[in-house]
Amino acid sequence: MRSVIAVYVENKYGVLTRVAGLFMRKGFNIDSLTVGETEDPNYSRMTITLNGDNYEEDQLVNQLKKLHNIKQVKLLQPGSNMERELLLLKVRNTPEIRSEVMAAADVYRGKIIDYSTDAMTIEVTGEPFKIQAFIDVMKPLGIVEMCRTGIVALERGADALQWGK
Repeated sequence: MRSVIAVYVENKYGVLTRVAGLFMRKGFNIDSLTVGETEDPNYSRMTITLNGDNYEEDQLVNQLKKLHNIKQVKLLQPGSNMERELLLLKVRNTPEIRSEVMAAADVYRGKIIDYSTDAMTIEVTGEPFKIQAFIDVMKPLGIVEMCRTGIVALERGADALQWGK
């Protein structure tokens, strides 16, 4: 089962190392990890996705709460959050596939952000399943290079993961 954990941390050196070290010590693989500064530059927010059962989720959440510089940890419940991911994907630009690439980018609401005589780079944002579907469509056309950000997620409604508010 895929889990999404939101972690509110102090924006200081070594925090990411401690979080990654916890996962390593417990033998868990991180499927995706995104980290960025919040509205308060003193804090960052991590969104971590992994596969595990309920016991493993609870164990990780409790262990994360014990780490230095961690202010708040929350397991986001499936269906109660909004998830997005960013993909940058480069394909060869040849006359044979150009129109098909541009049509696929349009269907997936992608944007061509770089266009040269030999390659095109497309930006697509959306839910992880949409990103994967776009990749699957592009594979037969010849992906040159791609980069995915990993998932960012927020809870629906007024609930917020914040420190001291």
